[in-house]
Amino acid sequence: MAMAGRSGLVAGRRFFLGGSSGSCTWMRGLSSWWKNVEPAPKDPILGVTEAFLSDPSPDKVNVGVGAYRDDNGKPVVLECVREAERRIAGSANMEYLPMGGSVKMVEETLKLAYGEDSVFLKDKRVAAVQALSGTGACRLFADFQRRFRPESQIYIPVPTWANHHNIWRDAHVPQQTYHYYHAESRGLDFSALMDDVKNAPNGSFFLLHACAHNPTGVDPTEEQWREISQLIKAKGHFPFFDMAYQGFASGDPERDAKSIRIFLEDGHAIGIAQSYAKNMGLYGQRVGCLSVLCEDEKQAVVVKSQLQQLARPMYSNPPLHGALIVTTILSDPDLKQLWLKEVKMMADRIIGMRAALRENLENLGSTLSWKHITNQIGMFCYSGMTPEQVDRLTKEFHIYMTRNGRISMAGVTTGNVGYLANAIHEVTKSG
Repeated sequence: MAMAGRSGLVAGRRFFLGGSSGSCTWMRGLSSWWKNVEPAPKDPILGVTEAFLSDPSPDKVNVGVGAYRDDNGKPVVLECVREAERRIAGSANMEYLPMGGSVKMVEETLKLAYGEDSVFLKDKRVAAVQALSGTGACRLFADFQRRFRPESQIYIPVPTWANHHNIWRDAHVPQQTYHYYHAESRGLDFSALMDDVKNAPNGSFFLLHACAHNPTGVDPTEEQWREISQLIKAKGHFPFFDMAYQGFASGDPERDAKSIRIFLEDGHAIGIAQSYAKNMGLYGQRVGCLSVLCEDEKQAVVVKSQLQQLARPMYSNPPLHGALIVTTILSDPDLKQLWLKEVKMMADRIIGMRAALRENLENLGSTLSWKHITNQIGMFCYSGMTPEQVDRLTKEFHIYMTRNGRISMAGVTTGNVGYLANAIHEVTKSG
């Protein structure tokens, strides 16, 4: 027996609740709102993971994921993180953090970037807020740039982490690019980079990867950083550092912050996005920090107030749990030492896999140079393989990576490095 639907009038149009005819009428009304919406393009990295998961082959290898894995290919939770979680369990309420986030977490985070005894921190010249990992920090800064320096462009390296373009685009900041990677040498295109810095309009913004450049793994040398800093200073540009891998690149957080320290020594005003996704394995906790070095304490107070104002309509307050984890680790000397030990172990495993992959390729008799595998640093290796060669790796060997040839070294293990090297050798034999 069919149910009778109730009917009524809204703005002169009859609607029905219940009954088949009412449902059809209601759905016709809904469909007109979003009929022009088209499917968004798939994220290339997430697409790699989806394809990997659907492949039934027992030999499949995923070297596309940007998250650390142990030598068994499994996700890792650091011992220092587990201990911090144990200590904070049940010890804190669930109240909102301030708009600027955990003051203690921000203080400890700034010490990592600016230095434990930084004069800028002592003079309270740094405006800083907790952010939703590195992505959130970049987005907050992009909106800040758009609001207070709308006439300025952001220069982004080629290539870069793809989301950088999305972040500044959606903040409506005009973008330009600058040369970075030299394909033939698999290294830094330093002269072209310097030309682009020189030719950019004075007062431009430059996005710089502080260490472990994503996706290439190519970093400037210390001397090159000094030359870049001096030219950026001479041109009056603003350097903004995305530092997603401090400690994870070399195993030493101080060494990985060297580029930032050089710019501080040269008297720059700078901005920094920091993240604990990689170096503490807190991927899903979304813990990060945005900081801006200002002229004095008064300016820092003003800038922080504006950063908080930008955060308010976005997400109001940052999450609590991850901030407690970071604070607990960095404020306890023993836990901090354990973290330093563990982050070095992660970095050393990546460095070891680089050496093993290069050695395997050379032992196979490859006529190509694979020195760039060990010259590059961090989670990613820009292999130099073409999209067509990557397609062959997937089709013939069930090896998954992004089509630009970026290998996530975290996915390379002692168990699969030989298989991976052999597959790479097979698809690159013709050069």
